[in-house]
Amino acid sequence: MLLVVDNGSIYTKNLTDFLNEKNISFEIQTPQLLNLNSLENYNSVILSGRRKNEKKINEINSKIITYSIQNNIKLLGICYGAEILALTLGGTIRKISSLQKGNETINVLTKNLISSDSLNVFESHGFEISKLPDKLIPLAESKNCNYEIIQYEKKSIFGTQFHPEMSQDGHDLIEKFCSL
Repeated sequence: MLLVVDNGSIYTKNLTDFLNEKNISFEIQTPQLLNLNSLENYNSVILSGRRKNEKKINEINSKIITYSIQNNIKLLGICYGAEILALTLGGTIRKISSLQKGNETINVLTKNLISSDSLNVFESHGFEISKLPDKLIPLAESKNCNYEIIQYEKKSIFGTQFHPEMSQDGHDLIEKFCSL
């Protein structure tokens, strides 16, 4: 069963609509109401983006990430989800000079299980990963961002700086993630 953690992104409904359209079975929870002991009931997790920074939400998402790594649970962090993945493992993020919003072409650097040569995606973020921790591998970049797709080495744990729930190429990425 897939767990969707709704961190308050305005795009979460697009994600759940897509999952429903593809008949992918999932449950949705907010971090505040999620019982961390229930994580054992899920074989994969998607962390949504967010609207605002809240320390408690960051702590809960970090615990989900740590649990996923320790228990080989598939994880896809979207936008904020990728940023908190990097932060949890010792990376850094930075506020960017202007909001990135709109369509972007992503160039895949490394062969991987969820994306191919290039992707047309939708960006909507004011922060980005500035330093990757050792365990995370950059898989794709764009002209505006060095870490568009990242992966925890040798695990099915990924992050996307963009919003895959908002484009056809992104939908393909989500579907590949869900079928791993």
